[in-house]
Amino acid sequence: MSEVQLNLVVIRSSNVEQAAVFYQRLGLSFIKHQHGNGLEHFASELGSITFEIYPCTPGTVPTKATRLGFQVSSVDDVVCKLKQHGASIVSPPADSAWGRRAVVADPDGHRVELTSR
Repeated sequence: MSEVQLNLVVIRSSNVEQAAVFYQRLGLSFIKHQHGNGLEHFASELGSITFEIYPCTPGTVPTKATRLGFQVSSVDDVVCKLKQHGASIVSPPADSAWGRRAVVADPDGHRVELTSR
């Protein structure tokens, strides 16, 4: 087994509050965080991985091309909840080689793949 493990994922958002609400609907829990004089952002601990949402600022590179994936307890339930709140469904729930799968877009346009076994 490799000694290298992913421990941090950071995305940039034009509206961090709205983005945090979107990801909370997937089941993530956030705290507001700030490192010293750095930007206030949202952080969620997912096992050994920290997922953070930082605000876009002048000079920062957008992260919309970043694709995220989350395993959830029920793809159908999460997609239904997201649809009720106006989320964009890129690929509706369907069976796949990875189990039940759907792709949604967060408020900034990040593609988010949802799977459940």
